[in-house]
Amino acid sequence: MAKKSASGSGLQELKQALKTNTLGRLYFFHGEETFLLHHYLEQIRKQLLDPLTEAFNAHRLTSETFDLQSFADAVENLPMMAESTFVQVDDIDIFKLGEGDRSKMAEILSDIPDYCTVVFTYLTTAWKPDKRLKKLWEAVEKSGTVVEFAKQDQRDLIAWVTRHFAAQDKQISTDLCAYLIDITGGTMTALSGEIDKICAYSGAKTIQKSDIDAVTEPVLDAVVFQMTDLLSAGRYDQALQKLQQLFKMQQEPLAILGAVGSHFRRIGAARTLLDCGKNASDLQKLCGLPDYPARKTMEAARRFSPAFCRTAAELVLETDYRMKTSFDDSERLLELLLLRLAQEAKHG
Repeated sequence: MAKKSASGSGLQELKQALKTNTLGRLYFFHGEETFLLHHYLEQIRKQLLDPLTEAFNAHRLTSETFDLQSFADAVENLPMMAESTFVQVDDIDIFKLGEGDRSKMAEILSDIPDYCTVVFTYLTTAWKPDKRLKKLWEAVEKSGTVVEFAKQDQRDLIAWVTRHFAAQDKQISTDLCAYLIDITGGTMTALSGEIDKICAYSGAKTIQKSDIDAVTEPVLDAVVFQMTDLLSAGRYDQALQKLQQLFKMQQEPLAILGAVGSHFRRIGAARTLLDCGKNASDLQKLCGLPDYPARKTMEAARRFSPAFCRTAAELVLETDYRMKTSFDDSERLLELLLLRLAQEAKHG
């Protein structure tokens, strides 16, 4: 029976199947953490296929090569000089097939041979099963395992980052791991490449913050966080430099404004929690933030008054309206917003 991906049981079942060499016949892979998705695809291939006969027993279909007959043939093909075959199907929304093809697909999925393992992957196409299509959904539910590769929680990511630095004979503190996770968006795919760059750049055994900042380009939300953090510390010129950095990164002004608005909403929530005697863990629960950005947001909120938080929200809304209704330059409007926020921050 297909496992509910939200609970993580699909991934746990897959791990157990790989450990005991008892892979199922049908899987559906999806989720934001593509690093893990590709990792487990490779583990399946290694377990099922022999390098000498892989060319005969591995079949891959994409949106450009997929048709139902090709898929049926790949599933039915007997293994050649091996015990198993593997079929990978990328970014095919089986629930959007025509009615006749959906019926045929349901039949194929319900009767995959014992020697064959089929994996549907969803990277550029969303996994959105339509349970109203009962025959196809019942085939998926009865025969398949749905595995969601969600972003890992911060504790697991910190351990993973630490191990990857150690593999290159480097040491890094827990706080710097959290900082790196925050500015890269927290996916293993992004972190893996950044770790390699940082290790290549740093000549020391212990990684410093300056090593990270020298070679890592932060994601939008991270730069906005830094910008508003500088604003809260009264370092207005540096905050404006961060805004110019976002322009150089060719970020859309509306996207920047959306990130600024979201951050000030979190600061407003943090300010309210502080006034009620709450702490960073309460902000984590309220806003779904990891530990590091929650702590940083609470620190920023201590430097802003409730009145400033209300004014900041109003200024963001006003800027949003002007961006969408006036002919004024959007980048200029963002600069004006930052200057007005700086003026308000001076008054507390």
